[in-house]
Amino acid sequence: MNLRRVLAMAYKEMLQVWRDPRSLAIALLMPLMQMVLLGYGVSLDIRHVPLCVLDQENSQTSRAVVERFVDSGWFAVSRTLGSDAAVRDAMDRGSCIGALVIPADFSRRLATTGTGPVQIVFDATDANTTNIALGYAQGVVALATSDLDATWTAARGIHPANVGMVDLEPRVWFNEGLESRNFIIPGVVAVILALVGAQLTSLTVSREWERGTMEQLVSTPVTPFEVMLGKLMPYFLIGAIDAAFCLLAAMFWFDVPFNGSLATLLVTTALFIVVVLSIGYLISVRVRSQLGASQVALLVTLLPTTLLSGYTFPIDQMPAPVRILSLLVYPRYYVTIIRAVFLKGSGVIELIDPIMGLAIYAVIVLALASRAFHKRLD
Repeated sequence: MNLRRVLAMAYKEMLQVWRDPRSLAIALLMPLMQMVLLGYGVSLDIRHVPLCVLDQENSQTSRAVVERFVDSGWFAVSRTLGSDAAVRDAMDRGSCIGALVIPADFSRRLATTGTGPVQIVFDATDANTTNIALGYAQGVVALATSDLDATWTAARGIHPANVGMVDLEPRVWFNEGLESRNFIIPGVVAVILALVGAQLTSLTVSREWERGTMEQLVSTPVTPFEVMLGKLMPYFLIGAIDAAFCLLAAMFWFDVPFNGSLATLLVTTALFIVVVLSIGYLISVRVRSQLGASQVALLVTLLPTTLLSGYTFPIDQMPAPVRILSLLVYPRYYVTIIRAVFLKGSGVIELIDPIMGLAIYAVIVLALASRAFHKRLD
């Protein structure tokens, strides 16, 4: 390998990128746009769920139950209704996702039997939102029940026995605020690097075919391996700049806590960039059209990264065949690594499995990419 020829090829490729507005847009604008759109647009947190209230009793006790829902911050009373038909109409029109119904004899039954039934109805069209909101509602009802029980027993001079009571003290590690942003943003970094890197390098060799410069490239004394290194070096630099921007934005813009080793993060990020660029280069060699190469790169990066990497859906909840298939999806290893480094502070020893998976992937795709290009015009 001749370093001078490699650097000359890298310089030529950098000029190609600089003179190509589409490549510059992908390299500079796409990371910023994706970071903003995905960072702010994707969230698993549910706040201020629109709630309709049908309080048929309208007493101090029933209003206290409603206030419990509002004070929780999870629900917001959008409408106060007067009949069952109005509840059904509001749910049909989408004015509210849930409806809290308090019967007219709520306080009386609570005073005589110690039990006051309430009903909450949810629109389960969005099953995920409904499940989360239902869990919130159960928590609010549990708190309201505790308050009412204390009031009911105190009014009768009854002191509840403490023998046999279980006091649960929950503790949350690694993401104490239960912010889905801290879980989502590191995955967004993986999505951006995979998409941008593959899109850029998928145009390298196909651009030579479309511009008619492949014959000049073939006639040079540069070896196929030197061609690959020279073409990938500028994009590795661009990928490193994009990675630095995304990681700094995650830490200082979105306030994602960083608890791990910076060296571990940088080394694994560089390894991931090598994998992404090699896949893009391999596509560019096999597909001679820039449009076709760009579409193939989008297909093999965006869909697997968003669906099978654990970025949005937990892998351990997928069917067994899909979990096995996800082992072939290279972003899953980096998503696991970056989340563990950011939130858990994991080191190389704890992450040896995903790091080895990413390293094996890098060796395989580099070998395939180096053998894919041949200096001939057929």
